Amino acid sequence: MNYPVWYLPEIGGGFLIALIAVLHVFVSHFAVGGGLYLIYAEKKGLAEKSVDILAFTKRHARFFLLLTMVFGSITGVGIWFIIALINPAATSFLIHTFVFGWAAEWVFFLVEIVASFVYFYMFDRMDPATHLKIGWIYFLSAWMSLLLVNGIIGFMLTPGDWLTEQGFWRGFFNPSFWPSLFFRTCVAIMLAGCYGYLTASYTKDIAVRQAMTRFSAQWSLVALAAAVPFGIWYVVVLPEQAMGLVMGKSPTIALSVRWGIGAVACFLAITLIAGILRPVWNLKPVAFAAMLCALVAMGAFEWIREAARRPYVINGVMYSNMLKKAEVAGLKTSGFLPSALWVRNREVSTGNQKAAGKELFIHQCYACHTVGGFNNDIVSRTAKMTYPALTSYIGRMHEIRPFMPPFAGTDIEAKALAAYIVGDLQGKEIKEESVSGPTAPGKAVFEGNCSSCHEVKDMAAAMQGWEQKQIVETLGTLDQISEEMTPFAGTEEEKKQLGLFLFSLNQKTEAAGALSEGQRVFAGHCSSCHSPEEMPDKFADMDRTEILDLLGRLGEINDVMPPFKGTPVEKGALADYLEKVQGGQK
Repeated sequence: MNYPVWYLPEIGGGFLIALIAVLHVFVSHFAVGGGLYLIYAEKKGLAEKSVDILAFTKRHARFFLLLTMVFGSITGVGIWFIIALINPAATSFLIHTFVFGWAAEWVFFLVEIVASFVYFYMFDRMDPATHLKIGWIYFLSAWMSLLLVNGIIGFMLTPGDWLTEQGFWRGFFNPSFWPSLFFRTCVAIMLAGCYGYLTASYTKDIAVRQAMTRFSAQWSLVALAAAVPFGIWYVVVLPEQAMGLVMGKSPTIALSVRWGIGAVACFLAITLIAGILRPVWNLKPVAFAAMLCALVAMGAFEWIREAARRPYVINGVMYSNMLKKAEVAGLKTSGFLPSALWVRNREVSTGNQKAAGKELFIHQCYACHTVGGFNNDIVSRTAKMTYPALTSYIGRMHEIRPFMPPFAGTDIEAKALAAYIVGDLQGKEIKEESVSGPTAPGKAVFEGNCSSCHEVKDMAAAMQGWEQKQIVETLGTLDQISEEMTPFAGTEEEKKQLGLFLFSLNQKTEAAGALSEGQRVFAGHCSSCHSPEEMPDKFADMDRTEILDLLGRLGEINDVMPPFKGTPVEKGALADYLEKVQGGQK
């Protein structure tokens, strides 16, 4: 709320960050592992006294220098540029919290630059022992850059004790620091072999090409195998919510996991077959296919790591929309618009409701949602929802979908946001629905909790033939039906109301419309344990007076049953209903 938003509705800022960051990470990890690869490729040429392998190493060093120092540096600057535009609040927070770490990283990066130039330009002009030392200086400084950036990036996902104690070192050596560092080191070494595999495919000397292809393939496979236990360790230390998202509760992360596993499997197959068993098959298309697989795998990993922080950009500190967690409660009372610095509408009125709603969307939703774009399109995501349904959902979306930030604003602002999405983006009429009858409370619960993913007609078909009791019980175990769903988080009364509404969908229209007040009371107080069908046997030959008396002493009949807690009017309505039920009427 303290910074303007660079609004690109169809593209989204997250896509731009991902595009630049994945390419940079793919090259920057090569910048780390590639230094070690050059050292051992040169040592291989010296040990075998092979002029051709040394020539290959020098050509690879030239490719390495151009890619890492030119493209890598440009994309590195690009990351700082784009994150400062897309999420300046988080960028500022990380700079101020870890200013010493950033300063140290820039020093090591300067050493990297100098060492890489010396290594390449002095390749044939320096004695081998000294030249290898330059290579080691480069690798160690590059690895120290990785270590420093890893600590800061890891803090964003797993701040750990910093949340209560704070301090530079607590944040830096966070719970995921060591597993992430070792995992990234292994990945960096693996990618170095992949790049070496590509360089080898351009080598005309068949003997050298096969020798360095096999060398690069073995290099990558050993690093890939070493990365597995550190990857498992990395997942184990994740916070509970992040682990749940990674393990399947987020459909986008689940898709990324499948892409990542598929890419690693393809990379493994190419490396084993065209790298170890048949190195002669390492032609340029094959090498580029291996590179593409490695890029997809790296992109999937980075996407998963970023998405696992949701709803935060800095876990437990700042939400993805730049609002700090500590600010949200106050904004729900005082409102977002009055204190936001970069909005035109300071309050919501009849004349500016949709305009104010658009500004609320830009500042609170756009960080994750596009308008008509391919990434979390808000138009398609809310297509099934009415204005009252979306209004209700906005107020509870963090409870229903914990990976979404809570709405930070008043009820009036929530209505303005819903009016903009439903009215301007969906083109639907903005009107308050006036509903009554025994199923009305349940319908309201459905709209606020379920309508973002389900339509009423779909639920009627899915629950055809279900008893009301079965529906109510199922609402508490929705995660067993699909990992993407969470058990209904409302009150027991709301659960019963929702169960009654869903049950009524498959009743005859006349019957559903004629549900009595007594049936509503039954649904709210009795249906979690009893179905209407079993009531005739329990109240056989009893008149209304006897039923009323029985309702007043339920605890005496069965210790498990609590006394009826409704009003006298509700008690009378329930007695009327039970009398009709035992008489064969519903």
